[in-house]
Amino acid sequence: MARPRTLLIGCAWLFFSATASAAVLPITDLPLVAAGPQHWRLPAGDYQGSFSIDQPLQLTCEPGAVIHSQGLGNGLLISAADVTVEGCTFLDWGHDLTAMNAAIFIQPKAHGTLIKGNHMRGQGFGVWVDGTADVSVIDNQIQGDPTLRSQDRGNGIHLYAVKGARVIGNQVRDARDGIYIDTSNGNLLQGNTLEDLRYGIHYMFANDNQVLDNITRRTRTGYALMQSRKLTVIGNRSEEDQNYGILMNYITYSTLRDNVVNDVRDGTTGDTMITGAEGKALFIYNSLFNSIEHNHFGRSAVGIHLTAGSEDNRIAGNAFVGNQRQVKYVATRLQEWSADGRGNYWSDYLGWDRNSDGLGDVAYEPNDNVDRLLWLYPQVRLLMNSPGIELLRWVQRAFPVIKSAGVMDSHPLMKDPTLSLLKEPA
Repeated sequence: MARPRTLLIGCAWLFFSATASAAVLPITDLPLVAAGPQHWRLPAGDYQGSFSIDQPLQLTCEPGAVIHSQGLGNGLLISAADVTVEGCTFLDWGHDLTAMNAAIFIQPKAHGTLIKGNHMRGQGFGVWVDGTADVSVIDNQIQGDPTLRSQDRGNGIHLYAVKGARVIGNQVRDARDGIYIDTSNGNLLQGNTLEDLRYGIHYMFANDNQVLDNITRRTRTGYALMQSRKLTVIGNRSEEDQNYGILMNYITYSTLRDNVVNDVRDGTTGDTMITGAEGKALFIYNSLFNSIEHNHFGRSAVGIHLTAGSEDNRIAGNAFVGNQRQVKYVATRLQEWSADGRGNYWSDYLGWDRNSDGLGDVAYEPNDNVDRLLWLYPQVRLLMNSPGIELLRWVQRAFPVIKSAGVMDSHPLMKDPTLSLLKEPA
């Protein structure tokens, strides 16, 4: 009977040992050095464990100061207002996504927190901002674990029920989503670089937000904008993303301007929200009353795809350049893609400009009944260059009475208006 008792004691010791190693210690347990009123410096060193800040202060880490959480809990838990954490390195915090383990977890009372210039490398979330206001996350570098499946990694920066956040100049790679915004209003995302992720920027139920001058590269969707309104999406770039450059799913009353999307690659992942991800620079699904102007969409399988009642959008002044298919649109209502007498630039437009006003004299119509047939029944592509397909196109031109509704740009531009956007960002 002694052996089971010994086993029980051993198991209990292991449990309490693990619990102790996951205990959250106050930041004042570290050898902090006073640097001014409520300003403390953490000397270089490898500090093991999870720590918390429960009073207003400024923590600055000296080069070489590392908080190493040994795979358990949060690296740093902030529960007080007006806290600054700057220049620290966080490694190997917990990776329990259900428990929302993060390198830095900011609780609801921690309004006005500033997280600046930190380095984070681990499997869980990078920075989790939970139900608070006026938080700034600036110039941090966040690295996930590329050996894990993307769905098993945490997001780089996660905002939940947040107002007035400023997320500026961060670099995130190999996480799940670079920046995830859920039920958060009035926030600014600017100048972030987001690479090798599932979604670069992912919006859900978030309104009145600004997305400015960000860059996504090699993600499976650069900008996944979903179930939101009054988004201002200006000056962003999508480079070599897969499936979608910009995806709009039930987006209303929003502005997309001065964005550049190039080289969206074909690919299917099994976890995208909407099927049919054959490399679309811009995908608009059930989105209405948006302004989409002066953007560049190029070198992708599909320039723009509209579906599921995406109507009453203002689409003008854009450039669609070198896409394998410029437009995919299947519906029963005519869509006019010009505004105030000016349309878009289409690299495959074959019309002319006799009066030299910069506008084509013939409307650009990128889809017809044959295109609709090919979209609805892809197997017909085997007959693409056959006499039968050519006959159908001739009949359509000769008898336009049977022509179905589609997209028309009545005033196509003769020159690309977005050339200034193609300069590499500094």
